[in-house]
Amino acid sequence: MIIKQGRLDGVFEIILEPRIDSRGFFMRTYDVEFFKKNGIHKKWVQENHSRSERKHIIRGFHFQFPPFAEAKLVRTIKGSVLDVFLDLRKYSSTFGEWDSLELTENNNKLVFIPQGVAHAFCTLTDISEVLYKVDSCYAPEAEDGIVWNDESLKIKWPTSKPILSEKDISLMTLETFIKEYQGLEV
Repeated sequence: MIIKQGRLDGVFEIILEPRIDSRGFFMRTYDVEFFKKNGIHKKWVQENHSRSERKHIIRGFHFQFPPFAEAKLVRTIKGSVLDVFLDLRKYSSTFGEWDSLELTENNNKLVFIPQGVAHAFCTLTDISEVLYKVDSCYAPEAEDGIVWNDESLKIKWPTSKPILSEKDISLMTLETFIKEYQGLEV
């Protein structure tokens, strides 16, 4: 595995190294010692599998308030997505900034997203499946999000007419989040 620090503090791109032969491939997708050595080991308590059946579905930006904040380890196993992360950590040097990474079934990449960073993705193929480990169980009373098309973020999404859930349509803007919460203390 190869690890690269992302533009946002604490976000890491992890490149897997499959061993390929005539039968197919084998690769480690998680190694506790590797993650410990790089300071990003978590006690993963839940793994989620998301399947999207159309191109241009946007899910997110989702996060959970402390003490239920989640770190995530995200990987696409079918299709491809533009994975986007937004720093909401109150004392972070990259607070209010976003970054993205394309995750595909073939590029062998994971992204580690620390607690306090909201997560979203846009499907780039008709069938996309995303697996992600989290270090805190789902807590519906603690969940919230930032609306995908917040103009202040200037995100270049690969679609202007995404398919959204009712929940994601009504999420708050970053400005509202800052006024109400100032940031997440994780």
